[in-house]
Amino acid sequence: MRIFRSFLLAAGSALLLATAPALAAPPAAPAARIDPTYWFVGMKNPKLQLLVNAPGIAADQVALATYPGVTLDGFQKLESTNYLIVNLTVSPQAQPGKLKLQFTGPKPFTYSYELRPRNQDPARTQGLTQADFIYMLMPDRFSNGNPKNDVVKGTRVNHVARDSMYARHGGDLQGIQNHFAYFKQLGVTTIWPTPVVENDMPKASYHGYAVTDCYKVDPRYGTNAEYVQFVKAAHGQGLKVVQDIVLNHWGSYHHLFLDKPAADWFHQFPTFTRSNYNAFALNDPYGSKIDRKLENDGWFDTTMPDVNQSNPLVATYLIQNFLWWVESTGLDGYRIDTYPYSELNFLMAWGKAIADEYPKLAVFGEAWEGTEAEQAFFAQNILPPVNGFKSNLPGVLDFQVCFGIGDALKGDNGDFTKLYHALQGDWLYTDATRNVPFLDNHDMSRFYSVIGEDFNKYKMGLAWLLTLRGTPQLYYGTEVLMKNFSDPDGKVREDFPGGWAGDKTNYFTQRSGPAGAAFDYVSKLANYRKSHPVLSSGKLMQFIPQDGVYTYFRYKEGGECVMIIANNTTAEKKVDGTRFAERTKGFSSGVEVTSGAVVGDLKALVVPAHTAWVVELRK
Repeated sequence: MRIFRSFLLAAGSALLLATAPALAAPPAAPAARIDPTYWFVGMKNPKLQLLVNAPGIAADQVALATYPGVTLDGFQKLESTNYLIVNLTVSPQAQPGKLKLQFTGPKPFTYSYELRPRNQDPARTQGLTQADFIYMLMPDRFSNGNPKNDVVKGTRVNHVARDSMYARHGGDLQGIQNHFAYFKQLGVTTIWPTPVVENDMPKASYHGYAVTDCYKVDPRYGTNAEYVQFVKAAHGQGLKVVQDIVLNHWGSYHHLFLDKPAADWFHQFPTFTRSNYNAFALNDPYGSKIDRKLENDGWFDTTMPDVNQSNPLVATYLIQNFLWWVESTGLDGYRIDTYPYSELNFLMAWGKAIADEYPKLAVFGEAWEGTEAEQAFFAQNILPPVNGFKSNLPGVLDFQVCFGIGDALKGDNGDFTKLYHALQGDWLYTDATRNVPFLDNHDMSRFYSVIGEDFNKYKMGLAWLLTLRGTPQLYYGTEVLMKNFSDPDGKVREDFPGGWAGDKTNYFTQRSGPAGAAFDYVSKLANYRKSHPVLSSGKLMQFIPQDGVYTYFRYKEGGECVMIIANNTTAEKKVDGTRFAERTKGFSSGVEVTSGAVVGDLKALVVPAHTAWVVELRK
């Protein structure tokens, strides 16, 4: 037995010696990743920064095979040996094709990098106007159109559990697309999903705000190609798409955080340090540097590392990423999460870069602030630069209008002061019509619960939302009276009834009772708004609220005029209409557009308790 074993070992050794030359062949090229994953010819900014990621790549030299119109400006090492920055200039004369980047080092290889043509379809990247009506939803919680992507091998959460508010539930892009007809019936023109990019976090990854790969759609929603098709299909149905993005932070499982190109790609403190969540420090004339630093550099949460946007390499990485998504998909707008937490100089540079390439793109940011002036600071405004910051953000989510509507509808006799002041403060903006008013969202208690589940107040809130200036946004489920308070926030992020096979209730196809009445009210008013541009492009005139009654008009000089009058008290109100003569002159009566009721006398109005009328004036 031993002899036989020795024979085999000897024979094996001889065999190894005989085949040694083949085993000594050059090693395979490393698996390299380059961001952006591809680029485009014809961009207004010809400079292109490539972040190359491969084991030990910093030891390599880089050369560019001759390619007309493209030059290699140089390359630089980073702190990590696994990264190189390669800088190119892509001139206007360059043509689409594949560059040959030659890496010469211990493991030489050639990378074929694609330059694509820009899409010339005029139906892409349409932007938004006041005529639009935005429907905000959470893809994971809206509808499951493709059960095959519910569980994706290799992800950190590879199961669904609809009975858990922190787990994945299975909603996806196909589920949204399956209900385009529902949006159109409701009167919606624009879909805003919470972030669709990869969020491969081990907990609560469904919300999307802790990005782990900037260039990849979360596979549980679909593929990059399916997202491109989703936007194209939406456009084909007359719907627009807003992409939700995060500039300020990434998820702690982002591949560039797990293997940092350099330590200064993220803000770091000796011990974990949160943001102070106080944007007032940014424009406080008496403010301290430490308060400003904590607002901008502190982490948003323990699992959301703060990206160092003052690092020019990081700033360029972010800017190119969001240009890449627009050009790749043709999306119509960006909603920017946690806008005030980003570094102010970066925000100006990012905004300019986006506007230079895509002047039609709608861009609005989340500036969850407590006053009109503080909110206006983060949008294009008439203010002088403060601490070197002059915002170029076209619009913001209008938290002031949201708070004003909430104040007005809380209790039996709500206060109109905040709502009136929210609109009065529009003088601060370059163009307040680019703001996005709303009633609630994924971080707030649902509107129907805030107002005590009072259907008359519900109609008042929706009447204001759909007739004020700006581009209104509705949170999914508000149209069918979904309710709950945001403690914890998972309670306001529940599945839309009917989005999953076997749901006992399906509000996509069957709506009766209060939910049906709510849907019908929103649909009627939203579709009236679509067919009567006076509610979107007309001027606005408001009258100071008196005795619990608030009145404003949307009008065109010498043309259409719509009166919105709301009695927010528990008693019927007789209103002297002669006070509104400058707007009602030439009109003798009106029709309430949602009920068809005739308003016969504009000089003596009798408005029932907790009622809002939207009255089309008639001559």
